[in-house]
Amino acid sequence: MSWIELSIETTNEAVDWVCTLLAKVIAAEDMQIREYQEESSQWTFTIQMYLPEGIRIHQQIDEIEKILTPLHRTGMTSELQTFILDHKADPIALKSHAASSLIRKIGDRFVVLSAETEYQLHPQEIILRLQNSLAFGSGLHPATILSLRLLERHVQPNLDTLDLGSGSGILSVAMAKLGAKVLAIDNDPIAVAATQDAVARNLVSQQVIVKEASLGSASQLGHWMGGDSIESVPAIASHAQFDLIVANIFARVHISLADEFYKALRSTATHSGILITAGYTKDHAESVSSAMLDTGFVECDHTQIDEWIAIAYRLG
Repeated sequence: MSWIELSIETTNEAVDWVCTLLAKVIAAEDMQIREYQEESSQWTFTIQMYLPEGIRIHQQIDEIEKILTPLHRTGMTSELQTFILDHKADPIALKSHAASSLIRKIGDRFVVLSAETEYQLHPQEIILRLQNSLAFGSGLHPATILSLRLLERHVQPNLDTLDLGSGSGILSVAMAKLGAKVLAIDNDPIAVAATQDAVARNLVSQQVIVKEASLGSASQLGHWMGGDSIESVPAIASHAQFDLIVANIFARVHISLADEFYKALRSTATHSGILITAGYTKDHAESVSSAMLDTGFVECDHTQIDEWIAIAYRLG
């Protein structure tokens, strides 16, 4: 049997998002992620996908191209390349990456698992289950790990929380399993569907509302992962209705929404409104912090993995 290999390069910031999108059309066993080989390049990962030749092959390739074209246009991926092979890539190599992603402990309590992984739960641990395809990325990306660490420290039962740019839904599920009530919003319908799947898979539908929406003026910022190739979506008013907001998105969006974040948070006698920002590297941290401090926030916590950083702020 002949196989079609599709190949793209992508960035460290975008790899999670690319995997989330591709998971809709490519099974985990047909994907391979490798570190990009050339130094001094804008790319960090090479993603290879394998499809058996058949009557639907052109339709499948068209679907993948449709998903990837906006990402390429906004500089998040290279062009899609296509090769014809007489055999599939080494299945051992394919499994090696997936196997390392099946169980990942994060912080003191969270355990990220793919959908079908068996695990003996220990006291106080919280399981977060992802689609098998998403085990490649979302639970393991540094920005997501940092977000989970800060959520573990700051989410309390019965808080009203917002997950802005919910993506795969892992942060929404984490907050719900910590006892919070969650509004999960994203301005991309594929991300909304992924969040809905994660919420159902983790049995937290009673605590999480998922919407295709934005926060205030975020509806005017285009796609949160870059570019302007997204239709306008309903806006959630920024009227002091959340106890905690987590946003794992690009630095430029954090900066643009600083005022909206401040207005959307509230403080009570027992809890000061918390904003958790992630999705950017330390070279953007000063710009993000300046925007938040100028708005009135006070930094209250932070954590870092290599060049990636997440910072928590409270209302001043």
